[in-house]
Amino acid sequence: MTAPNVTRRQQLGAASAPSLLLTILGEYVLPSGRPVWTAALLDLMGEMEIAEKATRQAIMRTADSNWISGSRVGRETQWSLTDAGVRLLREGTERIFGFATHERVWDRRWLVTSVNTPENQRALRQKLRTQLGWAGLGALNTVTWVTPWTDREDEVWRVLQALGLLEGSWSFVAAAGQIGDVRSLTRAAWDLDEIEARYESFVELVGRRRPRTDRQALLAQIRLVQEWRRFPLLDPGLPRELLPPRWSGHRAAEVFRERHATWAPRAQAAWESLERKDA
Repeated sequence: MTAPNVTRRQQLGAASAPSLLLTILGEYVLPSGRPVWTAALLDLMGEMEIAEKATRQAIMRTADSNWISGSRVGRETQWSLTDAGVRLLREGTERIFGFATHERVWDRRWLVTSVNTPENQRALRQKLRTQLGWAGLGALNTVTWVTPWTDREDEVWRVLQALGLLEGSWSFVAAAGQIGDVRSLTRAAWDLDEIEARYESFVELVGRRRPRTDRQALLAQIRLVQEWRRFPLLDPGLPRELLPPRWSGHRAAEVFRERHATWAPRAQAAWESLERKDA
């Protein structure tokens, strides 16, 4: 599947109203399959410092994208996921929770893709960058994209097909030659220092949180998932041979899984209480 049709800001987990709404829907509405009241979303988003107007706009934008549908019950509205919304959130959930869960064996081959996009089509170039980034590829220059995972070729093909860029594009699967060093190639394609700094900030931020009530656990859980969402797009999931020593991403993944499991029971209890209150 290609990357979900959401903005780069939403994919990177920025704390905007639409992004937070997707996180809440994916974390609590998707698993239960039950609709959620507008009042519950306003209550929860408000506590996360999102203005009521922004929350209502996010709800309507999500509905306009055909990811949720509303039904009136008296003067109130409840929102259910559409089939498209379920697919979107399932793919996102699988990517978020499946990311960095195990270490793959690398066969030391590379997938190299050449894609020529017109300089004057900035929107198209941004879509390409976002979707190939979602697939784990890094750019060596404006034309050449690489990944050490050759099984991503089918996903790259679908991205290029959807963007109308198959014609004039090429892909190659090959081992590195004698010229150059694969670690320097890796650093040319991805800013590993920046990614590692983000991981370290994540660990520090999450480590300071100590929710004492169910409601605080719910808010902490939403923020945790929201912040972790950015990493499957930022981090290409490189094999250990290409990573710096003591890569911070390993520790960050452990912290994410441990905190999520620890906070989940209290967060779920708070969510169910919120549902009952607004029913």
